[in-house]
Amino acid sequence: MTEADFLAALRTLSLHPGAQGLADDVARLGDLVLTTDTLVEGVHFLSSDPAGDVAWKLIAVNLSDLAAKGAEPVGVLLNYPLSDDAWDAGFLCGLGEVLAAHGCALLGGDTVSLPPGAARVLSATAIGALGPANPARGRAQAGDRLYVTGPIGDAGAGLAIAQGAVGPDALLAAYRRPVPLIAQGRALASIVNAMMDVSDGVLIDAARMAAASGLAVTVDLALIPLSKAYRAQCGDDRAARLAAATAGDDYQLLFAAAPDTPLPVAAQVIGRFAGGAGLSLIEGGAPVTVPDRLGFEHRC
Repeated sequence: MTEADFLAALRTLSLHPGAQGLADDVARLGDLVLTTDTLVEGVHFLSSDPAGDVAWKLIAVNLSDLAAKGAEPVGVLLNYPLSDDAWDAGFLCGLGEVLAAHGCALLGGDTVSLPPGAARVLSATAIGALGPANPARGRAQAGDRLYVTGPIGDAGAGLAIAQGAVGPDALLAAYRRPVPLIAQGRALASIVNAMMDVSDGVLIDAARMAAASGLAVTVDLALIPLSKAYRAQCGDDRAARLAAATAGDDYQLLFAAAPDTPLPVAAQVIGRFAGGAGLSLIEGGAPVTVPDRLGFEHRC
């Protein structure tokens, strides 16, 4: 069963109105939005990743979901498996750093123990206060342009460095310590039609936005922004661009807006929405075969 299959099964159950049909990354309760994410050792982070960086990433990926709704962080709940003193101390240090960096407070949570040798499983729930707008991922309109706020692929290249490849610290940091774009999300919320963060890969997330909106989307590989560090590390040919577009963990904001909408933040147009369904790829106007793997998706 894939992640999409499981979500489809969940939608047959009784859902709270705040679940929004499980069609977005957050739930809404009045003027609050809630989101939760889990990091599993060996799936979302390496056993060799520093504990402080794992703590940072756990909170940052939750806050990124709030950013995509234009919400201001209120606090987080943490579920934590006690392990060894050194790892726990490192985690607490990183937790303090990420909470302070983003003006967020700890609300509570739970601590548990795991069997000896078990992989660590860490989860957190973030709560945010909505502003005047709440952009869902499924409100793109035919004719909208698809934008992304910054470079794609840095975290994927950083993962390879964490696994032993030689490369710059900037790419490693993109993987280990992503930055939730809270201010950018608040600035964009009232002028975009749809918005989400890029967590599993820009192609799979663009396809999800199009599907939620009942539209087709075309992405131009030539327009996907790559950092100077990524180009130096991985190249700038089609293979490098496809690797960047399917790698995930970037946590840039992906949004749909009408053509010529004045944007209050830096962003790059990478595609457009139209009537129909599905994802298509071009590169400088020429069709490109859509890869079998669009990004990261959990499956059993």
